Amino acid sequence: MSSSSLIPTIPSSTSRILTHSHSPTILPHFRYSLKLLSKCRTNFRPSLRKSHPPRASPVGGSDPSVTNEPPVDEARAAISDFLRDYGVSQSDADEISLKSPRFLKMVVDGVSELEELSLWGSWGGGSVETMSFKEKVGRMMEEKGDGGKVAFLESIGLSLSSAMNVSRYLSSETLPNLILKVKSMKEIFASDRDDDHVIGRNALRMMTCLSIPVDDDIQQVLSFFEKIAAKRGGLEMLGSKDASFRYLIESFPRILLLSVEFHIKPMAKYLESIGVPQGCLRNVLLVYPPIIFYNIKMDISPRLLNLRKIGAADKDFGKMLIKYPWIMSRSIQENYESILYLFETYRVPKESVDRAVKSWPHLLGCSTVKLRAMVECFIDLGVNSKKLGQVIASCPQLLLRKPQDIAKVVLFFEELAFDKESVGKTLGRCPEIFAAKIDKTLSKKLKFLKSIGLSKHLLPRLIKKYPEVFVSDIDKTIIPRMKYLTTSGLSKREVAIMVHRFAPILGYSIDEVLKPKLEFLVTTMEKPVSEVVEYPRYFSYSLEKKIKPRFRILKGRKIECSLKDMLAKNDEEFAADFMGISRILIPPPLPPSS
Repeated sequence: MSSSSLIPTIPSSTSRILTHSHSPTILPHFRYSLKLLSKCRTNFRPSLRKSHPPRASPVGGSDPSVTNEPPVDEARAAISDFLRDYGVSQSDADEISLKSPRFLKMVVDGVSELEELSLWGSWGGGSVETMSFKEKVGRMMEEKGDGGKVAFLESIGLSLSSAMNVSRYLSSETLPNLILKVKSMKEIFASDRDDDHVIGRNALRMMTCLSIPVDDDIQQVLSFFEKIAAKRGGLEMLGSKDASFRYLIESFPRILLLSVEFHIKPMAKYLESIGVPQGCLRNVLLVYPPIIFYNIKMDISPRLLNLRKIGAADKDFGKMLIKYPWIMSRSIQENYESILYLFETYRVPKESVDRAVKSWPHLLGCSTVKLRAMVECFIDLGVNSKKLGQVIASCPQLLLRKPQDIAKVVLFFEELAFDKESVGKTLGRCPEIFAAKIDKTLSKKLKFLKSIGLSKHLLPRLIKKYPEVFVSDIDKTIIPRMKYLTTSGLSKREVAIMVHRFAPILGYSIDEVLKPKLEFLVTTMEKPVSEVVEYPRYFSYSLEKKIKPRFRILKGRKIECSLKDMLAKNDEEFAADFMGISRILIPPPLPPSS
């Protein structure tokens, strides 16, 4: 079996992107036995001492009665010296030799194999046989012909087989330059953000939402994702700082042929200039690696300008690119016209479509067949064309769901005694509800509302008046407001009554609405806090424009009335009832000064 068989077959999806094919120099007489080939295709243990039976030390001058395993430290030192001869610094050489155990094992096994078969004489005469073990390791590496690149690639995390595969395409690169490239690229991919899980989830969402024919760039990315998904940890590993760079090099080795100074760094700087923060560069590059090979003037700039037709401004480019890096693909951009034509048939304004795409650019990866199915689902619930534009503009992610998902939410509301018309009105008012998960969100909120004292027969009325309660955070929004009201002198039962009478109170800001209005009620108006139980809508009126002016009028006339009588009336009714005039007189504007 020839040594060339050690090099694995390149997958077709990868071979398309590797345009520089170079094979390492391997001398005809450099042969591995079947035993060694088998070892190269298995997972080697880092420790070499468990892999070899005791044998006589190959170092001359030792006591023949003493048996030793191959001197690993000596072999590691030989690798380090070999790398130093190729211009690698001492610290880098030592680190590479320490972090490439499988390469070291392969070389040591090769030396031992030739010794067992007495084949060293065929490597250049008798002088080779008198070499020390360390010198033989150096000779073995020299004859291998990769210049230490395989050892280096393993040291940065690649498997031995992947390292051998990738090194074939780097023959034009010197090892010191390759080390510098990797260090520079790792700095670009570095991030101090705690968002490792976000990258994998976004990649999964992008794959799930894709339903159109795509170009070669997206095909390569899909192949990349599939390889990672097959590994332990799945796509979540895409955000791993240690593993993601290794996966990237394995699938896109041509990256290591790019110039750091004239391509990689200018690319990173350009992406930052359009709104992609340095810490988010990897969110773009790992999810859409082909962009790394793009030319800024010829590829990226024209495609960004093409986004202007959806109403995107310069400040939007970075945000959209982080959300959906595939937006740089030609096939994704070309799908916009089809989507726009689809919504035109439903008389949805272009502004609504553009707003939806800017907010959720994932829509550009959806086929019109999929989108039409969702639109028909909305129309079936009674959402008209005018309301349809509002729905997709305010909650575009709803279009990424499936009709059966909407059907489940409809069933949830029907179990609460909602008819089809009421469900449609709820969809038009708060479409975010239909994008929520029933078990994790809707059922949880329903259970909470029951726990605060709202009976089942009261819930439909509350939800119809304030469906936003289903998309309010219980721990961060609802509970803090309830706690504030109870600490202000109201009982839990009174708060429950207030919520039933005016549910939007659960969404009002404590510092900007509840607190100042309650303090004015008690301190200035000198009314008991229980007044708001009878008329919780009090919190909905402007303190400066309505509550204070009307209170001053009533106080000036020494009139006592309830909060409802004070605030529920319009201006004409208030003037007639409390001021003795048919309407509030507004003084005419002053004449212009001379």
